[in-house]
Amino acid sequence: MDKQTVSRDGTPLAYRRTGQGPVVVLVGGAMSTGATAAPLAAALSDRCEAVVYDRRGRGGSGNTAPYAVEREVEDLAALIDAVGGEAALYGVSSGGALALRAAASGLPVRKVAVYEPPYVVHEGGAQERAEYTAALTEALAQGRRGDAVELFLRLTGLDPEVIASARQSPLWPGMESLAPTLAHDDAVMGDSRVPRDLLATITVPVLSLAGSASPAWLREAARAVAQAVPQGTYRVLEGQTHAVEPEVLAPVLAEFFTS
Repeated sequence: MDKQTVSRDGTPLAYRRTGQGPVVVLVGGAMSTGATAAPLAAALSDRCEAVVYDRRGRGGSGNTAPYAVEREVEDLAALIDAVGGEAALYGVSSGGALALRAAASGLPVRKVAVYEPPYVVHEGGAQERAEYTAALTEALAQGRRGDAVELFLRLTGLDPEVIASARQSPLWPGMESLAPTLAHDDAVMGDSRVPRDLLATITVPVLSLAGSASPAWLREAARAVAQAVPQGTYRVLEGQTHAVEPEVLAPVLAEFFTS
């Protein structure tokens, strides 16, 4: 990251701008930094100016306590102000939930696109998410960062054997360094259900995307978001999973943001 701005509470935020065209701020999900979105920013750069940033507690950004979701909305307000006073938002996974919250708060946002915000659409899922929240809170309070990361990976559906292998990977220490921010994403998701009343207040166009190869519940959640906002569109990207390919996603986003 080569630029910095400061949020309302004094937290420094690291960001980078790439390309030319309408400004789009890319909002990452759990266990990600601004660098994670760099390939998508590059793929968008011929039609949009993509802004990637480190959410608070990650990479080059600060982490002023106490945490609150409202502070992350203020972070986006500071970023939008720094890059021209108005922007579109794209959020992936829990970053999509944050982008939707920001749009509902009245920030100067032109359009919002989200990819598979992980809202639960059935009661069993809500109970599983509540159990995850309790276990995550306990693990982080006890300083068991590795266990916190494992809890998250289990929530995403990874096999125990894959997780055990990941623990031996040279990438694991970096994942543990991001473990405290799992609580941030958990807070962003609230009670994990689709926040229909909140979404109904969003006054700008929303494109809600999902992958055809993703679990059915993620597609259902994306569809529910499009149905809950006044100007919502739902679209499925063929062959894509939750780890959507930038080369497939970028043309869809560019068309939406430049139209």
